[in-house]
Amino acid sequence: MVTMTMTMMKMKMKMKISSFLFLFCFIETLNVSVVAKLSASNNVSQKDMVGKQKYLELRRQGVDEVGHTAEAAAMRAFQLRKKKRKGIFRKKETSLAQVLFPGVSSVNYIDKEVVQIYTDVVNSKKTQIPFEFYDLPYCKASTDTELSGRFAKQKNNLGSRLQGAEMKPAPFALRVKNSHGCKILCEVNMGEKKLKWMRRLIQRHYRVHLTFDQLPVLMRSRKLNYAVRGYPIGFVSAAGDEDGKQDFFLYNHLKFTIFYQEDSGSFDGVRITGFDVHPVSKLHSKDTCDGVTDLANEPSSYQILRQVKSGEKQTITYSYEAQWTKSDLQWADRWDVYLIGSPDDDVHFFAIFNSLMIVLFLTGAIATIMIRTLRKDIAGYNQMQGLEEAQEETGWKLVHADVFRPPTTSPMILSVLVGCGSQIGLAFFLSMLLATVKLLNPLKKGQTLTAILILYVLCGSVAGYISARIYKYCTGNAQAWKINTLYTAGCLPGLLVSIFCILNIFLGFAGASTSVSFLNIVAIFALWIFVSTPLVFLGSYLGFQAEKFSIPTKVTKIARQIPEGPIYSQMPYSILLGGILPFGAVCIELFFIMSALWLHQIYYVMGFLLVIVLILAATCAEVAIVLCYLQLTAEDHRWWWKAFWNCAGAGFYLILYSVWFLISRLKLVGILPVVVYLTYMSMISLCFGMFCGAVGFLMSLW
Repeated sequence: MVTMTMTMMKMKMKMKISSFLFLFCFIETLNVSVVAKLSASNNVSQKDMVGKQKYLELRRQGVDEVGHTAEAAAMRAFQLRKKKRKGIFRKKETSLAQVLFPGVSSVNYIDKEVVQIYTDVVNSKKTQIPFEFYDLPYCKASTDTELSGRFAKQKNNLGSRLQGAEMKPAPFALRVKNSHGCKILCEVNMGEKKLKWMRRLIQRHYRVHLTFDQLPVLMRSRKLNYAVRGYPIGFVSAAGDEDGKQDFFLYNHLKFTIFYQEDSGSFDGVRITGFDVHPVSKLHSKDTCDGVTDLANEPSSYQILRQVKSGEKQTITYSYEAQWTKSDLQWADRWDVYLIGSPDDDVHFFAIFNSLMIVLFLTGAIATIMIRTLRKDIAGYNQMQGLEEAQEETGWKLVHADVFRPPTTSPMILSVLVGCGSQIGLAFFLSMLLATVKLLNPLKKGQTLTAILILYVLCGSVAGYISARIYKYCTGNAQAWKINTLYTAGCLPGLLVSIFCILNIFLGFAGASTSVSFLNIVAIFALWIFVSTPLVFLGSYLGFQAEKFSIPTKVTKIARQIPEGPIYSQMPYSILLGGILPFGAVCIELFFIMSALWLHQIYYVMGFLLVIVLILAATCAEVAIVLCYLQLTAEDHRWWWKAFWNCAGAGFYLILYSVWFLISRLKLVGILPVVVYLTYMSMISLCFGMFCGAVGFLMSLW
C-alpha cells in the first residue's frame, strides 16, 4: 500500500512538472520568437535604411521590379539582399547566379551565331501529370545542320528521365542579335481527339516551359509588375455563348524577347541576361504573317479551337518572332527576377529560425527532465536501501534483469526496418552535405535525384551491417544471415519499385512525360541487383562476423509479468505522442519543400535543410530516450518495437500533413493526379518514418 501511494504521488508530481515545463516552453518559445523579430527589426543597418527609403521612393513613382532598367535592378537587389549575404559556407556577399549555380561561368555568344532554345515540361499546378512539348500538336524541331553544334544536344541523366524532364531542341531558329518579324513555323491539322485534349489542357491551366542559356522563359509585364515562368497553352473565354458553353482559344504565335549584355572592354561577344515570351492568339496565315512585328491579342482575331465532328480537322498555323534587346543588367544579376515574390524570402528565414529555437529548447528541456528525474530516482533508491518497506524493488530497477531480453515478435522485420531506415538517413544526410558545400546543385533536380539514388545504393553496406548486428543479438542464429541479408536488400527497394512500376503503367496510359521507359526501369534494377545487393551482403557479412552485443546485466530465463501501465506508455497512444515532436521539428520547413515539389517553386537553402535534418535526429533520440524511460518505469520491459514505432509515428503525421496540403494548397483536378500525389507522398512518409524509427531505436539501445 505504501509502495502504491508513493508511486501515485510520483506520477502526479511528474504530470504537474510536465505540464509546467510544457507551458513554460511554449511561453519562452513565443518570447524568443518575438525578441528575435524585434531585434532583427531594430538592428537595421544604415545602409538598409537608405536602401529602403530609395525603394519606397521608386515604388511611389510607379517603377516596376521586373524590368531591365537600372531602377528595377536596384529594387530587386534591395528585395533580395538577404539572399546574397554572408554565411557559414559563403565568406562574402555574392550574386544569386553564384548562389544558385556555383561554379557556372557565363557563355559568350558572337554575332549571327546560331543558338538553340530547349523544350522543358508542360505542366500545371492543377494536376501532377506533366507532358513533353512534342506530345502536344506542335511543330517538330528543325533538321537544320547548323543546329548540330555545341548546343544541339543536352545530356539527360537518370534522375531527369525519371522526372520526365528531358531537354530537347525546340523548333525555333535564332541567331544572336538578329531580330526578325513573324515567321511561319508550320501548319498542324488537329482532329477531334486532339482538339478535345487541347481544350482539356487549357481548362486545367497547363503551361509550356522553355529554356535558353539555362534561363527559364518568363512572361513579364512591367505594367502589372509581375513575372511568371512559362506561358499558358491558351485561355478560356470569360462568358459563354448562347448555349452556356465557353470558347477555348490557343496561343499559336510567340513573341520572344532576348535581353543581352554587351561590354567590349570586359569580354568579347554578348551574354544573355533575359529570356521573355509574349504569347498571342492569332487567326492568321502566311500572307498575314511574313515580317509583321505588330501582332497583338485582339478579340476579333483570336485562334479558336472549334468542336469538329468525327473525321473533320482544324488547321492551326504556328508562328513566332524574335527581338534582341540590349540591357544594362549584369549577367550575375539575371536570376534576381525569378526569386522576386517567392514565399521563402524573409518569412522563410523567420520560420526556420523559430523552428530551430523551438526544437533546441525542447531538446534542452527533455535533457533537463531526464537528468533531474534520473538523479532523483537514484537518490531515492539509495536512501531506501536500509528500510524494511523498501526491500521490494520498484520502477525501472525492477526490470533490470529483463530489459535486454530479445523481442519475441518478428525480430527479423525489426532488424530490417532499422537497417533500411539507417540507410535512408545516411544517404539523405550525405546528399544535403554535398549540396551545402556546393558539390550538388539542388536547382538541377535530375542531378539531385541521381545523386540521392547513387548514395542510397552505396549506403547499402550500412543497412546490412546494422541489420545483421541487431538480428544476431535477437536470435543468436548466425546461420540465417543470408535470409536477413536478402530481406534487407530487397524489402524496401522491392516495395518502392513495385509501387513505382504499377503507377508507371497508369502514367503511360495517360501519356505523361513522367512515365518511365523500359530501359530506365532496367537501369534501376541494375543498380539494385548489381550494386546495392552486393554491398548489403558485404555489410551483413561484417555484421555477423562481429562480436555479439555485450550487455551490463544478466537476462533471467523467465520473463517478468508486465502490469498494466499508464496510457501514455501504451500503443498506439505512445506512437501519437512520440511522433509529434519529430514532425514538429520539420513541419515549417516541410511547407517550403512541398511547395518546391508540387507547386514548382524554387528551393535552394540546403544549409538550413541540413541543420533541420540534424535537429530532427537529435529530437528523435531525445524523444525515444524519454519514452523508453517512462515505459521502463511502468515495469514494461518490451521496449524494442515501441522504441522504433514511437518515433516512426512522425511518418503518420507527415501523411496527414500531405492530405491537408492536398486540400488547402493544390486544388488538383481528376482522379489520377490525386492518386499520383498520394502515392508519392505515402512513399516519402514511409521512408521518413523508417528513418525516425531507426534513430529512436538505436538511441534507446545505446
